Amino acid sequence: MQNKGLIKLFALLFGLVSIYQLSYTFVTNKVEKEAEVFAASQISEAEDDYISKREALEASYLDSIGNNTILGYTNYNEAKKKELNKGLDLKGGINVTLQISVKDILKGLANNTKNPVFNKALADADAASKNSDDTYIELFFEAFDNIKGETKLASPDIFANKGLSDEINFQMSDDEVKPIIRRKIDESVVSAFEVLRERIDGFGVTQPNIQREGNSGRILVELPGARDINRAQDLLSSTAQLEFWETYKQSNTSFSTFLIQANEKLKEIVEVDAPEPVKEESELDSLLSDVASDSLDLATQVNPLYELLIPANPGSHAMFRAAIKDTATIGSYLRMPEIRRLLPADIQFVKFVWERPSTEETEVIDLYALKSNREGIPRISGDVVSDARADFDQFSKPAVSMTMNTKGAKEWEALTGDAYNNQTGIAIVLDNKVYTAPGVSSGPISGGRSEITGNFTVNETKDISNVLRAGKLPASAEIIQSEIVGPSLGQEAIDSGFISFLIAMAIVLLWMIAYYGKAGAFADIALLLNILLIFGVLTSLGAVLTLPGIAGIVLTIGMSVDANVLIFERIKEELAKGKGKSLAVSDGFGNALSSILDANITTGLTAIILFVFGSGPIKGFATTLLIGILTSLFTAIFITRLLIDWYISGRNRSLDFTTSITKGLFKNLSIDFLVKRKISYVLSGILVLVGLASLFFGPGLQQGVDFIGGRSYTVRFEQAVNPSEIASELNTVFGSGTNVKTYGEANQIKITTPYKVDVEGIEVDTEIQDKLYTSLQKYLPDGTSKTDFNVGSEGKTIGIMQSVKVGPTIADDIKNNAFLAILGSLAVVFLYILLRFRRWQFSLGAVVAVFHDVLIVLGVFSLLGKVMPFNMEIDQAFIAAILTVIGYSLNDTVVVFDRIREIIAEKGWKGGENINAAINSTLGRTLNTSLTTLVVLLTIFIFGGESLRGFMFAMIIGVVIGTYSSVFIATPIMFDALSKKITKAIKQ
Repeated sequence: MQNKGLIKLFALLFGLVSIYQLSYTFVTNKVEKEAEVFAASQISEAEDDYISKREALEASYLDSIGNNTILGYTNYNEAKKKELNKGLDLKGGINVTLQISVKDILKGLANNTKNPVFNKALADADAASKNSDDTYIELFFEAFDNIKGETKLASPDIFANKGLSDEINFQMSDDEVKPIIRRKIDESVVSAFEVLRERIDGFGVTQPNIQREGNSGRILVELPGARDINRAQDLLSSTAQLEFWETYKQSNTSFSTFLIQANEKLKEIVEVDAPEPVKEESELDSLLSDVASDSLDLATQVNPLYELLIPANPGSHAMFRAAIKDTATIGSYLRMPEIRRLLPADIQFVKFVWERPSTEETEVIDLYALKSNREGIPRISGDVVSDARADFDQFSKPAVSMTMNTKGAKEWEALTGDAYNNQTGIAIVLDNKVYTAPGVSSGPISGGRSEITGNFTVNETKDISNVLRAGKLPASAEIIQSEIVGPSLGQEAIDSGFISFLIAMAIVLLWMIAYYGKAGAFADIALLLNILLIFGVLTSLGAVLTLPGIAGIVLTIGMSVDANVLIFERIKEELAKGKGKSLAVSDGFGNALSSILDANITTGLTAIILFVFGSGPIKGFATTLLIGILTSLFTAIFITRLLIDWYISGRNRSLDFTTSITKGLFKNLSIDFLVKRKISYVLSGILVLVGLASLFFGPGLQQGVDFIGGRSYTVRFEQAVNPSEIASELNTVFGSGTNVKTYGEANQIKITTPYKVDVEGIEVDTEIQDKLYTSLQKYLPDGTSKTDFNVGSEGKTIGIMQSVKVGPTIADDIKNNAFLAILGSLAVVFLYILLRFRRWQFSLGAVVAVFHDVLIVLGVFSLLGKVMPFNMEIDQAFIAAILTVIGYSLNDTVVVFDRIREIIAEKGWKGGENINAAINSTLGRTLNTSLTTLVVLLTIFIFGGESLRGFMFAMIIGVVIGTYSSVFIATPIMFDALSKKITKAIKQ
């Protein structure tokens, strides 16, 4: 080997750089553990708001020592930026895909026009978007073109308005207007992206990730380590639409008249059941019972509105109160056109807005009546706020202090003056919720300073001031996909992943020594360096380590021995020919290089496709696999060679590449594989047909929420539970389609439901979690609160440990990407093998074998999906497994094909004799690598955690079938396809 000195220098520098990069991770881990110990010593778990207080203490500690020098070359703040990024599934946190509403942006650009053609096109685009991969703007343009008639996009009441007058005039054609609107949409999405990034920067999560997804209007946000999940969701989806309104007075008689008429009208159009008696009277029940004895004396009859409304507290500026559970019903009543028409002239433009609940335990909230106008525009909007900060009010309670610009200060003075004169309140409304509604007791307020008060925590005031400073989103942002992992589950994933990693590594290291003796020890040294380099490169690139990523590394450990096995087997062949040690080593490395490169390139191509089409943890799996392939090549080809050359260069040193147990194993084999090909065809045909019958006529595949949309929850209990019993109860709550099954231990279940899958919004997520809590409460320990049950609490051992939500639109995208990934992988590999072996018959054999492997894996999952005691849903992780199986099967097939090509080039075809000789010569390598990989996969399957079991099971089946197909399917099909040419070559 030439340039040994250069390789040694490169390996040394590469290793030192990796150690240096990983040192930052060790520094941050050490300091953060010290922060946890400090915080735990300062606060008791029994205190209210324990987690928030502990987080604040940890943050305070880290801030105080953030710039202190550590080990003479770094500090905590610098190390934190350079540490190894841990993904959501290892650290806990939230991962969401936000859909910026292009519809809202279009309506804003058109000044909320009432043009019927424009609004019909929006409605048609809404309907089309449910079954189309096109962007919303293109669907809108298509819908508009279909119905426009004589209407133009540049109509004065659409886009040729005052706001766009600098760019669009009524003489422009639709084709001239469309690119302008596309640009405006893109600018708005970019604006939303920047607003969200500013909010996230102020949230305090380390290593957040935010990125746009093409031109779809989607923004991916990852907040690993976020502990307060509800806070993070509010931060991301909050539009930050701040408004200031004047309220109506409680004593306004027009409301009494309106409510009497509305109640009577509702009796005609709404069926209302009389309220059931309650056994125990709570505070809420007491308030509701007071309604029965009010001055209207309507308790003896069913009254749709009066049964739900409660008189507001005297002295407040609210109009009424109501139970939170009734707010949706009351709101629907008040929005009915038949009811709105009953409003007297002096209040006909009233806007009803509910108070923001102060805590999760709040049962009753206020309803405010705000003075509005025909356009529904508030007196003051949030764009006049120049600054906002977390503060404390006069009673030392957390509040938000705001400062307005010059224009806002004048409007604020006028609004406070009107409120003072009319003895009304000023409602401060954020995202359509009243946060506070103070009165004005001392005349108009000048200077433009105002304050938002309420029952806030310090974190809430920080977030509100943060979103106000960042500005409002240009349109609503709906969470169309989310994954929430509690910190406890993340720590469990780290523990199980680390255990599986150590066990798998130990098995492989021992196996190599047991099989190859001293040469195996050299391979182990190269393998350990390989692992160091993988983590070093991951850290250097800023890549994210996920649980599937750890699986990718462990799989790399199993597969990285393949190169060494190929080399050692070829060296043994050269030694058997009587060559000296040095020459045998040189020729062995040289002859194995072609097979090593072909095998790793085919696996690498599938990993690249997986990286392109995958997302989240699956992309992490592909990243570690790609890095592992590159580092494995370097360590196997160069580092192992350096060690072996160094060893055999010494005097009286023996290196036989075998042990007493493995000496002579797989030597002089002469199995006639081609004669048995008809048997293998029949066996494979039966397996494939049974699998297809199961797929099309049997149980079929269990599609996960990734592919069909919906929500899934991993819920843990103290004791074992009966999933069938829980499923029966939940189906009455959520309707048919809710699936419940044991997930891991008997005290843990996975609940999947399509309930309201088409409805977006945090309110729906909250509603579903509330119903889960109510339905499952009898299985929980006494005293378990809703907060304890919901996902997010650190150290929790019961309740929701993880939740996943996938909207139907993004589910279709994931399914399409999975389909494209598999087809793309097959096409790319077919072309590579065609270019490499110059015969389409080789490509045909490889691709048929891969199809064979994939169909059998799908068939197994269809047949056993409802039998196995672990999750076997078809999701993104399963697609990653299928693609990895494709890569592994091709890896094995290419090694066999490479040896066939080599022997045929040297000795000719001789019928099938030399093909059999090629297969026999690679059998030792095939079985050795397959067994090593299987042992590693079984280790992950057993110790790697529940979330990886289905993924690993697919891999295990794939490796077994892939090993079989490379010998009994790919090679025979190639031989049969070439049979005429082989016969012709023999005759010549």
